[in-house]
Amino acid sequence: MFMALTWAPDSVWLLLQKAWWFLVVLGVLVAFHELGHFLAARWVGVKVLKFSLGFGPKIFGRQMGETEYLVSAIPLGGYVKLFGEDEAEAITPEDRRRSFVHQGLWGKVLIVAAGPGFNFILAYLIFAGWLATGSPLFVPTFKDLSADVEAMVPGSPAAEAGMQIGDRVTKVNGRDISTRTELFDAVAKSNGQAISLEILRDGRTKAISVVPSKPASSSQTEDIPYSLGIEETPALVTSVMHGSPAAHAGLQAGDRVVSIDNQPIYTWSQMTGLVKDHPNQPLHLEVVRESRRMPLTVTPSGEKTTVNGRQVEVGKIGISGPGRSVMRSSNPLLSLYDGLGATWGWTELTAVGLYKMIVGDISSKNIGGPLTIANISGEAASQGVSSVIFLIAILSINLGVLNLLPIPILDGGHLLFFLIEGILRKPLGERQREVAQQVGLVLLVGVMIFAFWNDLERIFFSH
Repeated sequence: MFMALTWAPDSVWLLLQKAWWFLVVLGVLVAFHELGHFLAARWVGVKVLKFSLGFGPKIFGRQMGETEYLVSAIPLGGYVKLFGEDEAEAITPEDRRRSFVHQGLWGKVLIVAAGPGFNFILAYLIFAGWLATGSPLFVPTFKDLSADVEAMVPGSPAAEAGMQIGDRVTKVNGRDISTRTELFDAVAKSNGQAISLEILRDGRTKAISVVPSKPASSSQTEDIPYSLGIEETPALVTSVMHGSPAAHAGLQAGDRVVSIDNQPIYTWSQMTGLVKDHPNQPLHLEVVRESRRMPLTVTPSGEKTTVNGRQVEVGKIGISGPGRSVMRSSNPLLSLYDGLGATWGWTELTAVGLYKMIVGDISSKNIGGPLTIANISGEAASQGVSSVIFLIAILSINLGVLNLLPIPILDGGHLLFFLIEGILRKPLGERQREVAQQVGLVLLVGVMIFAFWNDLERIFFSH
């Protein structure tokens, strides 16, 4: 019970940092979502009574015009309170003109849909702005995330167990998996004990047993993880940032790094580990370009970063890896169009992932709650402001997709009611709406409890 009293000051400070960045990230997401409802209501002509960040008791607020703007005690969401959500509120003709319930069907649809719509707009603005700088943007598909073996270190546990490039891991210790992350987690938690894998090769399944090991060398900036020797893609350069150490050294897109300082390189993680460990030190690379081997010398630039609460310097050379998931814009004008493609790609990934989770293709253990968001917010902050901004874009899309689910109490549930109203030419009865809202509330609370339980399992039972 009193374990928190024995935490080291550094641990407390790290926890406070994560809590702060959680509030920042969630605050931006909620504010933009509710801003969509607010602006749409004002545009339609509905009176907005309250605009709140957070739920529960009011901490402070200010009345401006006909709207009270406030911050509430529970920072897990927000709300916009509209006049006339209850039919009894509107008595006079002017009241009915300014009330939500007396608006036309399309007006109500616009107000409700604007919340998740603004989440997608926020993600688009971030992606378009990111691409306008010339930086590469990661836009994955499920094919990119699948547990396929694309590279392998000779003599590694995977190679010794008989795995081959092209294999797809479908089960770990009897449990179905569909993403690399699930495979990596199982390997990381193995503590060097044998794990059983089921792989798909040439349309046939094969069962193997493999014992993870720790690589002989790894980056000094992180704990050495257990590995199978297949976790990463090949050391293939797909893009080189203008003005970077790699560009000055003559590296080009399409180069495959095969050795660094005479050490053979087989995977992307091998290469980046050595680069990270040698900031401001020249490295002698051998690359294969158009079937020819070429020697190059590159000196990684040093960059300060925070790892496990301490400042370290890591080397970077300014390249991107195997890039079927990487998008780049050749000029800022094109980024306006490419931003749409990036937003659609992440939205599709989120929606498909949610569907796969519902039908059981992906483990429901991937559902995360506020503690997970706080943790990844803190980790993103330690990597720089750009990582936090990117995280906000991804979570904004997640929030938009989740809010469109046809569950009563969510925006998607209200839109479902409006669809039924459009078909029946009349709204659902008050009693029907109440029952649906109660069912939706129970379902939503159940999902929140489940997500929170997953958070606790990750914290207390992941090792």
